[in-house]
Amino acid sequence: MLLEYVNKISAILTLLSQVFLAGAVILLFFPKTRNYILIFFGRHGMLLAFLVAVASLVLSLFYSDYIGYEPCKLCWYQRIFIYPQVIILGMALYRKDYKIINYALALLFVGTVISLYHNYLSLGGSPFFNCDAFSLGASCTKLYVFELNYITIPIMSLTSFLLMFFFLKVQKLYNK
Repeated sequence: MLLEYVNKISAILTLLSQVFLAGAVILLFFPKTRNYILIFFGRHGMLLAFLVAVASLVLSLFYSDYIGYEPCKLCWYQRIFIYPQVIILGMALYRKDYKIINYALALLFVGTVISLYHNYLSLGGSPFFNCDAFSLGASCTKLYVFELNYITIPIMSLTSFLLMFFFLKVQKLYNK
């Protein structure tokens, strides 16, 4: 019962995040709304990215440690690039140090590339290397979650990476 609620809520949040990202990117092309977006997310981008990182950490640990879904090798790689964001962004927020954004963006870029590849595989793409051959036991193409006819754990991960990247990039642009 709890798993069903968590799946539904995380799927809805993922969908809303994707709609937000698409809308925000489109609105950046319009000068009037661009200013509002830059001002708001320029002030609060790091905090919002931090909250997304915390939510990603909690959700991934919920699925693996509480529910018992075994993460695949690509999931572990993505975790390597998203978990430090909680510490890096948390410390940066505490110290009001916006210079750290470049380091966070670098980690997010690598994590996004891995997540894109993971989504490519989960959608039936042909692997560039055999993920399952050296996996810790779980298949990189196994779908533990499938909500709204397209939202999977790899889609949730990619959305988190892109959302954090957007928030931090706008924060960086604003603080130039």
